[in-house]
Amino acid sequence: MKLDTLPPIRETQKLTPISDNDLAIILMIRHFELSLLELFSSGKLNGTTHTCLGQEYIPVALKTVLTDSDFILSNHRGHGHYLARFEDPEGLLAEIMGKEGAVCHGVGGSQHIYRKNYLSTGIQGESLPVAAGIALHLRRQVNFGMAVVHIGDGTWGEGGVYEALNISQLWSLPVLVIVENNKIAQSTPTQLQMAGTIAGRVQGFGINYLKVDSIDINEIRTLISPHIQAARTKSLPLVIEFDTNRVGPHSKGDDTRDIQELERIQKWDWYSVYQQQYSDQFERIELKVKTEISSLIRDVESRELVQWKLL
Repeated sequence: MKLDTLPPIRETQKLTPISDNDLAIILMIRHFELSLLELFSSGKLNGTTHTCLGQEYIPVALKTVLTDSDFILSNHRGHGHYLARFEDPEGLLAEIMGKEGAVCHGVGGSQHIYRKNYLSTGIQGESLPVAAGIALHLRRQVNFGMAVVHIGDGTWGEGGVYEALNISQLWSLPVLVIVENNKIAQSTPTQLQMAGTIAGRVQGFGINYLKVDSIDINEIRTLISPHIQAARTKSLPLVIEFDTNRVGPHSKGDDTRDIQELERIQKWDWYSVYQQQYSDQFERIELKVKTEISSLIRDVESRELVQWKLL
């Protein structure tokens, strides 16, 4: 695809400083994902994995906006969603490596994780119909939460998405759909496989919609919080579309984009932008995070494989 036909990327913005805790979590996700790619390239992992490199700020921004009662449904590119929710790189890495201490005893691997109020799946579009059912259940509770679904732009080709949106609006279900639109579905640019817009499709159901094109975590929270609170209070569905970028491969090493496009995307990557603007804080926290991740990898690698017992 010619470079001049690609959608524009917003100019680099001045970010507001985030807390050390937020920065530690977002950097933990970044270096966890980078470590997975290294482990795959060295033959220490099996199967596949889809990293969220470039999109880590989204679940971190959502972390303080969501509640423990909310049920998160993730997708194939879901490590960041899990890590922002539980801050448990040890359990997730053990799961992916099939080692003792795995959060799902090594059965789920990279894509299929279940934990309290959290479920991820590698099946495109499968989570939205499930979310509608969960939201119906949550709505009947005293202090109900929302069903929070993470999907990508490519998932909008699945019919189940529209069936779930339809029933969510008809039944006033508290479903929050987080669209991580990285503008490429595996190797196909979105404008080559989607007619119209996500906004237009959502509004066709009369569902409230919000577009976010910021990478500033504080700005994002300020923008989305009142919309999520209104949807929660009124028990209504809400779709929030994040204009984001995947700076890593689709899966492991299969990035089909040319170097010019990748360089263009890198200029908007939260990692490089925040590092340039707040270097002292960034370097201090990153050193600690990298040390912790390296130690974690050595620990999990040394463990025994999970032993499954037949009942």
